[in-house]
Amino acid sequence: MNPHPIANLQAVLDDGVELGIFPAAQAVVLHKGKQVFGGVAGNATGDTRFDLASLTKVLSTTALFLRLWTEGKVGPNTLVSRYHPGTPAGDAGVTVADLLYHRSGLPPFVPFFADALKARPELLDAGCSANVRTQARDEVLRAAAATPLEAPVRTRTAYSDVGFILLGDILSRAADAPLDTLFSRHVAEPLGLNARFHRLTDFPVDGTTAHTGAMRPREPAPGQESLWKDVPSRPSRPGEVDDDNAWVLDGVAGHAGLFGTAVDVARFGQAVLEGCASTHAALAPAPLWHRVLATDPLLTGSTRSMGFDSPSKGHSSAGRFIGDTPPGAVGHLGFTGTSLWVDLRRSLVVALITNRVAQGRQDLRIRDFRPAFHELVVEALDLTALP
Repeated sequence: MNPHPIANLQAVLDDGVELGIFPAAQAVVLHKGKQVFGGVAGNATGDTRFDLASLTKVLSTTALFLRLWTEGKVGPNTLVSRYHPGTPAGDAGVTVADLLYHRSGLPPFVPFFADALKARPELLDAGCSANVRTQARDEVLRAAAATPLEAPVRTRTAYSDVGFILLGDILSRAADAPLDTLFSRHVAEPLGLNARFHRLTDFPVDGTTAHTGAMRPREPAPGQESLWKDVPSRPSRPGEVDDDNAWVLDGVAGHAGLFGTAVDVARFGQAVLEGCASTHAALAPAPLWHRVLATDPLLTGSTRSMGFDSPSKGHSSAGRFIGDTPPGAVGHLGFTGTSLWVDLRRSLVVALITNRVAQGRQDLRIRDFRPAFHELVVEALDLTALP
């Protein structure tokens, strides 16, 4: 008898709630295109939408890049200067590929929201006008484009929210449509996803969204404690995006903002597998998928492909097994406690979605929970060894 039946995953999710690692969770596991596990825990149902955080970078931004690349509207060599001339990234010759590979030299994080809230405290009002939110969004996008590089382009890999804020704006400009409209049209509808952005000017949001925090702005993440001060604050509404920079961008950004379920995330993971195998895939033909998923060929040691990450050596969030056999695995994490891993050799998709930040950003036990969960998945399916 298999000592690790797949049903044990439900007990592991329940344990995560009982231990206080997160108040709610969803998980979906697909193997060779079939769902072999689906579970919920805590105060969630299968319909609860979670703040997907940086999974937005792959589900929306990278997916839209693929679609627009297929249409010839943008490509890896498209220069930032085409849309943002006279900016640090533009003048340095940064390309769309540099942003996708996180090798642009832009800093990881800048608290754009702090200046926005000081200048426009009315953004915290539930009745804030769409005009004010649009003005704040435009100002933040200009600030992101004007951000100085911390290192010369293509000399280091440094995960950058700033780069993806800029990338989201470039894709929107290239397609001449808002980012949330593009996502709905080119990703959600073709793949059958219920995921969507929560644009603040479209409130109210229904009551099926997992809670992530009580105040705006949120408490600093570990390491951000000294980056801003004297910023006005107020209780935030349920259903608002957790990320403060995405929030001042009206909830729609290239780095964060999507809300969805584990089913949505797993379905996108399956689209990755199918995209690699078909010339008629929903988003792009297989040759473009293969180029996007290939690890950065320029910077030795990088785990980054275009938008996606791959399991790091040692303590990977994907555990010991996922990605251990060529052609490896791709995926991404989200700060709110979300993750997607796609093992290309095993045809395995694991979507683990939580709202761990609802109990405070300083609790990092999710870092141990994730690899243990993924290892159990592989063991339960008897996929630890492959021929």
